Amino acid sequence: MRLVFRIFVICVLACAAIAVNADVPPDQLLSVRNALTRGHADEGLQALNQVLSTQPGNAEAYNLRCRIYMQEQRWNDAIPPCQSAVKLSPGTSNYHLWLARALGEKADRVSFITAFRMAKQIRQEFETAAKLDPHNAAALSDLAEFYVDAPAIVGGGIDKAGAVAQQLDTVAPDRAHYIRGRIAENAKDYGRAETEYKAVIAGAKDPADAWMELASFYRRQERWGDMIQAVHTGASLDANKGVALADGASVLIRAGRDLPFARQLLEQYLASPNKSEDAPAFKMHVQLGTLLSRLGDSSGAQQQFAASAELAKDYQAGTQAATNTGR
Repeated sequence: MRLVFRIFVICVLACAAIAVNADVPPDQLLSVRNALTRGHADEGLQALNQVLSTQPGNAEAYNLRCRIYMQEQRWNDAIPPCQSAVKLSPGTSNYHLWLARALGEKADRVSFITAFRMAKQIRQEFETAAKLDPHNAAALSDLAEFYVDAPAIVGGGIDKAGAVAQQLDTVAPDRAHYIRGRIAENAKDYGRAETEYKAVIAGAKDPADAWMELASFYRRQERWGDMIQAVHTGASLDANKGVALADGASVLIRAGRDLPFARQLLEQYLASPNKSEDAPAFKMHVQLGTLLSRLGDSSGAQQQFAASAELAKDYQAGTQAATNTGR
């Protein structure tokens, strides 16, 4: 009888192990993550449809779908899969983080009253993400930024942001400096803000990205010369031709300064194998196409819009940009 019981237990455990392994098909999800990083939205969504057709309880697949929709700026579409990921795996910090981000993006584009109603849930999701994993630097940083930007009536507060910055001191010191820079800038203490942003550069593992954050600060201060110099410095330090180039180009384009260099940065980024989820290729093709149109190269612009459509046919911003430039 004992032997039969032991065999039964072994069978149950074996079946459970198979179920756990089946829950995350590594090859399929790896292809999705690669598509997410490379900015191949349609490819990633097609692979996710295959995964979820056989694994409807796969929380990671829902999270990845949410993130691709967010890349495409489909905020209404992004929220449900993020909610599904949280429901299926409520103890995963990053799932709450991405849900908070999706809700936050939508809140930025709705009426004040609707955004006000959403703010409490957004705060709760950021706080849950940080609580579930106190070492999640991204969750802590996003929570602190929420506290900086949100009014006290919805749970914001500079004191709260400062407390999170203290947590970041031991988790990610460079992000702690960044948050203190945001706090100082919010208080219009621009000298201190600049000091903190420069401290990010000094302590960052990747100073190229930090230089682009400093350049963005200079743009907000309309310090055009310092901004351009910071972008050039950051670009020179990005040996991998990664997301810092895309960020630097965006800073220059928003400022309307040094546009030929912005074009160069975008072209280098799109030619690089080191792309980022934060700057999906289809979005950068549209940005480059819009810039080329601005520079008088309508043929080149059309090529970039076509390249974007091949990667993400539902990227509405790309369709609108192509329409506005007479495609």
